[in-house]
Amino acid sequence: MGLDGGHVQGSFASAMALVARDAETAISDLGHMIAVDTSFPPGAGYDAFADLTETLVRPLGFEVERVVVPHALWHVPGGPARGQRTNLVAKRPSGKPVCGLYFHVDTVPAAPGWQQDPLRLTRVGDRLIGLGAADMKGSMAAVLLALRAAAASGIALAYDPMLLFCTDEEGGLYPGVRYLAEQNRLEGHIVNFNGSAEARIWAGCFGLFNLLITVRGQTVHAGEGNRIGTGASAIDGALPLLHALQELKGRVAQRTSALPPPPHAGGPLRSQLSIASVHGGLCGGQVPSLLEIGVCRRYAPEELFEDALDELQALIRAVMAEQPHLTVETALTGHLIPTGEPGGPHWPRWQQAVGHGFGYAPQDFQRWGAASCSDFGYVQRAGMQEVLLGGLGRPDRQIHSPGEFTTTADIVSLARAVLAYLSADFVPELIPEKSHCSL
Repeated sequence: MGLDGGHVQGSFASAMALVARDAETAISDLGHMIAVDTSFPPGAGYDAFADLTETLVRPLGFEVERVVVPHALWHVPGGPARGQRTNLVAKRPSGKPVCGLYFHVDTVPAAPGWQQDPLRLTRVGDRLIGLGAADMKGSMAAVLLALRAAAASGIALAYDPMLLFCTDEEGGLYPGVRYLAEQNRLEGHIVNFNGSAEARIWAGCFGLFNLLITVRGQTVHAGEGNRIGTGASAIDGALPLLHALQELKGRVAQRTSALPPPPHAGGPLRSQLSIASVHGGLCGGQVPSLLEIGVCRRYAPEELFEDALDELQALIRAVMAEQPHLTVETALTGHLIPTGEPGGPHWPRWQQAVGHGFGYAPQDFQRWGAASCSDFGYVQRAGMQEVLLGGLGRPDRQIHSPGEFTTTADIVSLARAVLAYLSADFVPELIPEKSHCSL
């Protein structure tokens, strides 16, 4: 591991032991995090979550700043987002190179089917169940566990950690890390914890956009709805559009990407279109005059966003032209651009740190991309190409589903990986900034 000398070896081993000893503190932190509803949409709990994380990082010596994304950048009239977009940036500068540790604080909304309270941490054996447990509040708890162990053991760090608690990754129109990148607020290099606990080398990912389709008709008494010249049901009139979207879904799914797929995938990564939500109607006594359809389109790096959007809007116009008594509007409510090749000089050491934390051998690591999306395409567009990836995701963790969970063992392993990576004494010959580190 590149650890020389008995004192150094002992300090590093002591820090690793502290991670396991203090795991209950991390689990307590995770419980407090899950209890704050940061689901997006709407993303109304970001200020409350910033309050919580500030209380957790200040005792570790961090200076904190709240960076709010301007309302005009993310607000869409009639869109799903509401509340202030508050990002918390925590620094502890000492003159060393900076390593950014990124988290998105938002979760998806709790879907029907939860057997437990999704906003209350439930323990079943080693499982830690709750909304955001794996994606990605558990990663926040693991990193704080690592930082506490480093402080308690007194090991030297190669980097000044910069904690980035960011908003609207779950398909928002203007994610917080995009704003930070465009305002030149990011420093050094970044570990993105919106990834996997597996032995993975990240190859990049798809883009995504969310389109809100609003169909408007005319409300009348339901008993008059069959009379000629009265009423116009938005739901009835939108049925051909729903069928057309379903047909387009099949055509879109024929488009494959050259990105290497995950080992558990059954074939190449494919573009996707899904009808994500349908809302309309109030009661049986009215002809429904409003229907809102949410469409999610995941597009491969080989596709252009403009082409994918134009294809979808052209279909909507063509189908709804056959419904003269209805009007239709569309609004882009979320967009994440693809993340390109994220490799760089820090990856070899990060890979070794992940192997150290989780017990992976070098030959276990495989390189793959994903049809899931990231807000780091915007970071790359702003000039920072290398992005390290880690986290708590695994195929069985029910992420975005009822019963989402992580495990105590994975939190401890991730904390050990982070602690190793930040430590100045862990394979120092692989530290690109070695000449600047206090070894």
